[in-house]
Amino acid sequence: MNKFVELISKQRDKYGEREALRFRDYVTQVWSSITWNDFSDKIDCAAGALLAGGVEPQGRVCIFTQNCPEILITHFGAFYNRAIPVPIYATSSRDEVAYIVNDSGATILFVGDQGQYDIARQVMGDCPTLKFIVTLHPQVVRQPDDKTTLTWEEFLSTGDKLGKEMLDTIEKRKQEGVDTDVMYLIYTSGTTGVPKGVMLTHSNMNAAMDAHIERFDYIDDKTDVSLSFLPFSHVFELGWTMVCLTSGIRVAINYNPKEIQRAVKEVQPNYMCSVPRFWEKVYTAVNDNLANAKPVVRMMVKQALRVGKIRNMKYTRVGKKAPAIIEQQYQYFEKKIFRKLRGAIGVTDGKMFPTAGAMLSDNITEFLHAVGINICIGYGLSETNASVSFFKPGEWTLGTIGMPISSIEVKIGDKNEILVKGPTVMKGYYNKPVETAEAIDADGWFHTGDCGEIAPTGELILTERLKDLFKTSNGKYIAPQVLETLLGQDKYIEQVAIIGDGRKYVSALIVPDFEELKTYADKKHIEHRTVEELVNNPDIHKMMEDRINDYQKDLASYEQVKRFVLLPKAFTMESGELTNTLKIKRAVINKRYRPLIDAMYAADYRKKKQN
Repeated sequence: MNKFVELISKQRDKYGEREALRFRDYVTQVWSSITWNDFSDKIDCAAGALLAGGVEPQGRVCIFTQNCPEILITHFGAFYNRAIPVPIYATSSRDEVAYIVNDSGATILFVGDQGQYDIARQVMGDCPTLKFIVTLHPQVVRQPDDKTTLTWEEFLSTGDKLGKEMLDTIEKRKQEGVDTDVMYLIYTSGTTGVPKGVMLTHSNMNAAMDAHIERFDYIDDKTDVSLSFLPFSHVFELGWTMVCLTSGIRVAINYNPKEIQRAVKEVQPNYMCSVPRFWEKVYTAVNDNLANAKPVVRMMVKQALRVGKIRNMKYTRVGKKAPAIIEQQYQYFEKKIFRKLRGAIGVTDGKMFPTAGAMLSDNITEFLHAVGINICIGYGLSETNASVSFFKPGEWTLGTIGMPISSIEVKIGDKNEILVKGPTVMKGYYNKPVETAEAIDADGWFHTGDCGEIAPTGELILTERLKDLFKTSNGKYIAPQVLETLLGQDKYIEQVAIIGDGRKYVSALIVPDFEELKTYADKKHIEHRTVEELVNNPDIHKMMEDRINDYQKDLASYEQVKRFVLLPKAFTMESGELTNTLKIKRAVINKRYRPLIDAMYAADYRKKKQN
């Protein structure tokens, strides 16, 4: 029997009526709880309903919804049947959903809200393996001719009516499960080409749990709570949630990503996975508030940050005790400033905040640690079952992505590519033997596609995505993500796409933070009736140019952005410019904005001719 098949019943026996999950009720919007007893009972019903619905061992079921408790209940119900959950991002398009359902051969599709139900109905006729749909949100309105959809309650009720023979079948499947069974089929977000189904086995997840939990000696299963912000379809959030369930940490599930700031303040989590953009916005908001504060307050905060950096970066970071005078000053500022600042964010008693998915600048990392927000930067991929490396408590170096977890090996290959080997590495890509062979070489090394180096301390340094690296026409290599992270710190910049492959110099397409830009324009009495007028205003362009130049003043000349265009609308998933994990699809952007890009370089050519 697999470890995760036994997990919930063991936790039920240990914790009983204690809270396991917390969620905001679909209708009332009030936070509600599910106890370990309730959780276990619902999983038993889901397991029975999946069996009654014809799910076979290693059969696939797709889950297409925002974060909700039903996802985890369905996952474990699938495990009891030796079946495989296939998470689909809630923001996926009709074509993406149809592709994943067909490629995986899923027989059941769980959907969340009305929009997802409507997409499911559209793809039903194009997916021959799909037998029926299950709606999770109680307010979904079924189409009048729909004969193939059940509500969540109707679905669960079929699991309540099983005879002894079917119950014996579930028990038999539990006992027959082996570690080499595929546990999850997670589709990559597809920055290039079509998504690939990553096969993660039970042994992959077991190894990941062991490696993570051995580093976390400060977990308190009596009080700790983690807020799920990233989608469960993201291997980062999914893997961390499994750590929480294994450790007895309560999991508060945020349904609507747009309400995350409200949820953080209400839940006051000890832990929360996030991407760097969340903390970049926190940093910007704090600095904006500070800029508007009285001079005496700014001076006090500046002194507090100086002490916080000394205490937490020079001493606590490496597991040393700070000198008494520094500790005394820090405790004063902790009471007067830092605790209030964290309270305004919603992380008063935060213990650790895993952060990955992109780069976070060193100065923001240093600032957050100075105020007592323990950002734990890490690195991993779907193919490695999330973490390859992350900061070790009391032992990490700024500028790195932490120490590789104990169960895996990491080395640097050709073109500085990061290679990974170990028990957390995927079984392969589903239905794609050629792509699997390209990704995992004959010696078992997985080729990540990311560039990096290993520091003298043994920690990993991430430099760039190998496929994103480009060379200017002058032969200089450019790492666009480094520049995008650098400029993305600015409060007026929401998104950046660095351009320059085969070009004479580096340029950029920039999506401003429109609200911040409008506020600036109003303050400076810059007239604008539309967003287009705003982004094309020469005074706005000059202000942005000055700020960009200030950020990149320490870069080599060939690395600096020489020209840029401010765009009047954001890159979106719906337009195909971003993946579901909000990564830029560079090929799409380069093609779609080709006229604008060409114009930036043509303008340079015309300027030279005029001179």
